Amino acid sequence: METKKAIFNDAPAGEIGAEIIGLDLRTLPADAPELEEILQLIYRNKLIVIRGQSLTPEEYVAFTKKLGRPQIYFQTNYHHPEHPEIFVSSNVLEDNKKIGVSGTGRYWHTDCAFEEKPLSFTSLLPQIFPKSVRETYYIDMSKVYRNLPADLKAYVDNTKSVQDARLRYKVQESDIDKSILEILERFGQEAPPVEHPTVIEHPVTHEKILYINSGFTTKLVGLTHEENETVLRALFDFVEKEENIHTHSWEEGDLLIWDNRFLIHKASSVPKGEMSKSYRIGIYDNHPFYVGLEK
Repeated sequence: METKKAIFNDAPAGEIGAEIIGLDLRTLPADAPELEEILQLIYRNKLIVIRGQSLTPEEYVAFTKKLGRPQIYFQTNYHHPEHPEIFVSSNVLEDNKKIGVSGTGRYWHTDCAFEEKPLSFTSLLPQIFPKSVRETYYIDMSKVYRNLPADLKAYVDNTKSVQDARLRYKVQESDIDKSILEILERFGQEAPPVEHPTVIEHPVTHEKILYINSGFTTKLVGLTHEENETVLRALFDFVEKEENIHTHSWEEGDLLIWDNRFLIHKASSVPKGEMSKSYRIGIYDNHPFYVGLEK
């Protein structure tokens, strides 16, 4: 009996979002040539969707280990109870227990931009979809940089920006009876603000990418507070134009992987009363996040 070959479809020219059809990730050997094809598809297309997947948590973790090194997120309250590699975004109680954190990522950001060595790839595998809408939105920041007006480009070239996660911190049970100041100070010690180049160079494709986002970027180094207020607002307004947004509408069995160097993203809101649960695994590839940064 002839085995059907998986189909790898690149995105149309100038777009993001490739598609893989007919590939069973559960049975993919660790030395399968398809793994290198997947990596190259990500680098070329920034975002890929692998259709028709039904993975157990164990199988999901095992697949990501074949692509690179799975991340274990530094905050344990996001962890799957049996697999710390899995970051759980969920508003669904399990055995009357809260698992993971609900309402994550509903603002423009790139995962772990606030770390010294940011996260290469994000993979996402929804488990329970809301009844009404489930979308994730993406913006290609290499395309944005190419189209950036000269006056704004002058502010970002050869500069650094500050990435700070403190205002995105989600309060947890251990924070009860603590002041907001105490909570922010503690989290600031766990995840202190970091500086990265405002324009980075991709280590594989060598494209220039505007590396800012309205979720975590708080200032451009060297500008006054007033200048930052004006320049960052102008930059974010340009970045977040409707014409720059790519929308992925989820289908059952979709597994998405994207390159955090290229893309910022935002999750859609979940209407009140609807259930939502997703598993995320971050993956470090075998390259530094950007040219000039150590692996």
